[in-house]
Amino acid sequence: MPTDEASVQLPLLHIVICGVFALIKASVVQYREHEQLGIVTLNRPHKRNALTAEMVQGVADAIAQASASADVSAIVLRGAGGALTAGYDLSAADEFSGPTEPASWPSPYGAPGPEPRAGNWDPVRDYQFMNLNVQRFMSLWDSPKPVLAEITGWAIGGATDLVMCADLLFMANDAHIGYAPSRIYGLPTTMMWIHRLGLEHAKQYLLTGRAIDALTAHRIGLVSEVHPASELSNAVEAEARRLASIPSNQLALNKMLINQAYENMGLRTTQMLGTFFDGMARHSEEALRWTEGAAERGLNDAIAKRDGPWQDYGQAPRD
Repeated sequence: MPTDEASVQLPLLHIVICGVFALIKASVVQYREHEQLGIVTLNRPHKRNALTAEMVQGVADAIAQASASADVSAIVLRGAGGALTAGYDLSAADEFSGPTEPASWPSPYGAPGPEPRAGNWDPVRDYQFMNLNVQRFMSLWDSPKPVLAEITGWAIGGATDLVMCADLLFMANDAHIGYAPSRIYGLPTTMMWIHRLGLEHAKQYLLTGRAIDALTAHRIGLVSEVHPASELSNAVEAEARRLASIPSNQLALNKMLINQAYENMGLRTTQMLGTFFDGMARHSEEALRWTEGAAERGLNDAIAKRDGPWQDYGQAPRD
């Protein structure tokens, strides 16, 4: 391996050696440093990089490592296998509609109380677990170094909560982005849509949940550049290396100045409301029936019924 390239996986590889037996647990988020760039890769391609607790924490850890590294001037976020991320892993969707936080997701909050009865919902426990995700997504926003994100394949639902916290978005010409849970079962928690798009387009795409293709995303100002998928990573890395030619303190000051303008507009307050409202949307009667349908007939069937009237995402007409 060249001396100017370091490769680290988060969490670190666990190697157990017994005689000639070795077990390697590969990370679902990979991090490496190359030519002044910290490159963060979502690495669960067999699930279209659907977000799990381990992945969300892995992204935050990688961003922290890149931010602390004296060898990194800019950060790149991408997904392995041709897709950034399909959003939250909803293979057990009913987990997100229970009386407390999902058992498979960590929470920074605990308190004494009675065992919740069936159908009850504790909004504080739900908010605390989901807000932890918001804090980890916002590590991209809070890092003093510029974060450039590659949107390939699909970026749906919770994927937008993550990727829109990056500073600059680059999109493959065959990719799509959208917040399909706007139709049922969720609201954007980091709520960058209004700040990136303005009132008209934010309402256009959040009230409908419509998928946005790359050319439209560029036209409405959601992404900086569009490239063929095969050329996207090279284009992003080239731009990141150009940024690396600027003093890091200059980059940090400019980023903080721009971010603060949006903080002053109430960004964090909107995120708090978005996170609470997301919990409400996952516990409405309609949402509970939707998850019951997903459990009975399969998640694909539930999603097909959600998106069928709009003929987008997986229900778009085949050419």
